[in-house]
Amino acid sequence: MIVDQLVLTKKGEDDRYASDRKSEKPIRSVVKAVSWRIIGTLDTLFISYLLTGKVVLAVSIASVDFITKMFLYFFHERIWNRVNWGK
Repeated sequence: MIVDQLVLTKKGEDDRYASDRKSEKPIRSVVKAVSWRIIGTLDTLFISYLLTGKVVLAVSIASVDFITKMFLYFFHERIWNRVNWGK
């Protein structure tokens, strides 16, 4: 347990997160949102194309989906990061 704490402690670590080891930094949520949205957007693009048969329309749907859901995911992650349940 003591070794775990020593390994987790880093010089110059942001003080806002030093007391809460279970909290994520916002940049981590941003990277997770972008990586997940790439996967989700490819899925939306594929399904949109299958349903419409039109590449331009499928790309339009996937583009809007990418932007809106990335923001929704980011705020969803930040809110859940504040919830102590299950930590």
